[in-house]
Amino acid sequence: MSNTRLDKCPKPNKPEYAFIGRSNVGKSSLINMLTGRKSLAKISGKPGKTQLINHFIINEKWYLVDLPGYGYAKVGKEKRSSWMQFTIEYVTKRENLQCLFILIDARIDPQTIDLEFIDQMGQNQIPFNLIFTKTDKMSASQIQKNISKFREALAETWEELPDYFVSSARTGRGGDEILSFISKTNSDF
Repeated sequence: MSNTRLDKCPKPNKPEYAFIGRSNVGKSSLINMLTGRKSLAKISGKPGKTQLINHFIINEKWYLVDLPGYGYAKVGKEKRSSWMQFTIEYVTKRENLQCLFILIDARIDPQTIDLEFIDQMGQNQIPFNLIFTKTDKMSASQIQKNISKFREALAETWEELPDYFVSSARTGRGGDEILSFISKTNSDF
């Protein structure tokens, strides 16, 4: 089911796990890797492909939710603003949202837009975890260095740092850990 309105989302009777991140962070690739389906979420080299709240039912037990990316996209400012408005409404009001996974490109230095979005989620008391993506393109030491840099930037405003996963859609890294977290959280729903 795909739409832009909270009242058009599926009934909130199953746990939901939503995925969001800057445009082109690898969100669609990660979703496809987690579900074992090559084209469930549409992959594009052009930022801004996901423009709706997309619900996918998984094993008739829970919903995986693909949200529009934030930041740069090849669309007008008004359209990007509209995406962010319905996205924020979804994450702040959806009562069965168990976790928002915020994807971060592990290859780059901490970006203000990511840090500000994470702060906004914290201020709204949204349950979230980070997923560092695209780690297949780096050495293990570079991954740790970049994650440490990001966590140091977060520590400037956070007393307790959020949990995180390290992933690669290309190699499947992190998939089992993310799905295990979802399974454990579902058992408490």
